Amino acid sequence: MVTATPVEIGSLLYRKKGFRSGRPCLAGTGMTVHTIAALHRQGRSAEQILEEDFPHLDLPRIYAAITYYLANQDEVESDMAADREWGEAVSRLFPDGWRGEPLPPELQKRLD
Repeated sequence: MVTATPVEIGSLLYRKKGFRSGRPCLAGTGMTVHTIAALHRQGRSAEQILEEDFPHLDLPRIYAAITYYLANQDEVESDMAADREWGEAVSRLFPDGWRGEPLPPELQKRLD
């Protein structure tokens, strides 16, 4: 995404109520900042994330996601911890894998 005109940094990410639990996403995609943050936390550089994981993206959006994560680390890590807890709870209920069976209301609300 190299352009001759300056790019407003805020245009690289978006948030939509009711979509991806209202979490910030990379513009033009449904990918959350959290996905990029998880890879960054594993020690991956923006260039590695682009080349090895998401070659269809571009560096400005990946850097924007990393910057958002670094500026809002408590929020993103709290969300990621909640995701892990939800996944662990579903795994305990369905040790052979969840195949879309009805979930208890406290777990279902996470998907609604």
